[in-house]
Amino acid sequence: MKKLTLTLMILLFAAGFITAENFDLGKFPKGTWIDNNFDAVWELSVDNIRILNTGGGVYYDFSKATVPDFKVDADMKGVTISFSCNETGKTYKLYKPVSTGTSITLEIDPPWGEHYKVEMPFRK
Repeated sequence: MKKLTLTLMILLFAAGFITAENFDLGKFPKGTWIDNNFDAVWELSVDNIRILNTGGGVYYDFSKATVPDFKVDADMKGVTISFSCNETGKTYKLYKPVSTGTSITLEIDPPWGEHYKVEMPFRK
């Protein structure tokens, strides 16, 4: 019983460190992209992802969220960031094809609604 309790405590302690504080975007481009459907700006920096309004106010800061499955994948066609967020209850995918200009594609899958997909132009 003590081993089980100790194991559970270690797992819970480790789970507390699985947060988005240490995003590593790898080869994914950094900058800001505009989601014109919602007047939102997605900001991808070296170690964080934020959603801002067009005035610069923060809608959502993923560094304060639990992101258990953040990953960056690259192949000959492009680079993809994918992750889910426990606090928002959504799954996110950002895709940057090699063959296109500076736009990226955003896909969001909330468990309660329909799939959202938008192409976002590069802002800066």
